[in-house]
Amino acid sequence: MNQPATPSASPYGTLPPASSPALRKPVSLPRLLEMHARAEKITMLTAYDATFAAVADAAGVDCILVGDSLGMVCQGLSSTVGVSLETMRYHVESVTRGVRRVQGTAWIVGDLPYGTYQESKEQALRSAAVLMQAGAHMVKLEGGGWTTETVRFLVERGIPVCAHLGLTPQTVHALGGYRVQGKTVESAALMKHHAHALQDAGASLLVLEMVPAALSAELTAELPHCPTIGIGAGSGTAGQVLVLHDMLGLNLGKMPKFVRNFMADLPGVQGQHGIKAAMQAYVAAVKNGSFPNNALHAW
Repeated sequence: MNQPATPSASPYGTLPPASSPALRKPVSLPRLLEMHARAEKITMLTAYDATFAAVADAAGVDCILVGDSLGMVCQGLSSTVGVSLETMRYHVESVTRGVRRVQGTAWIVGDLPYGTYQESKEQALRSAAVLMQAGAHMVKLEGGGWTTETVRFLVERGIPVCAHLGLTPQTVHALGGYRVQGKTVESAALMKHHAHALQDAGASLLVLEMVPAALSAELTAELPHCPTIGIGAGSGTAGQVLVLHDMLGLNLGKMPKFVRNFMADLPGVQGQHGIKAAMQAYVAAVKNGSFPNNALHAW
């Protein structure tokens, strides 16, 4: 009697079947605010393709940022300025497929790249629509002051927005390089003003990049309706984000001060299981408050 053929293993790292059961409750804006209200840290990692996004989701990462940092880590550019909207659309679609294929629980944030929202509120809406239609749950834009009305315009039209203050990589040339922001009394006061205006305009999350730990903690306490996500901003923020390649130790240059190599904590473990374990270690360290360590990773 002939036995049914055993299905062969999927080639090329194909994702698990779409029927894989979800292991946790999907992340939503109300859930992120609930986490913030009960002082549970929010975890965010970047991802740029389906496989890494699926592994991050399975590892328990709350938010996946499809960052324009892909210009540097995937495309080999010297900054994020050269990333196009079409490139972002492609990577948001890829990440969305990975998340939905396996569990579909992580909150997906898509970066609006340089030159796609600065011209007008209407340009920002058109660009945001591209990323939302590609699968993003939220878009992120950089800067304060002039961006406030753009944020309000998008939120009023049903598009969740993550703002971004401190070091804003798209304007790194104007800032004079990758430098800590908000170090003076005047610049700290201006950042606070911009942060409050962005919350009032409806921003649901606020990334603080390379901001002194004390200032980040103050802003976090002052913004009950807009959880802060820190990167090089100390342990007092509502959550943390790192670039995936950095936290896996794949940075080809000098590792930034605020990064911890979570793969280095897993000696002898390699491959996808090691990557997932490193992501789980990152989630656990953010949730229990052991990362970041202000003495090592902050200013």
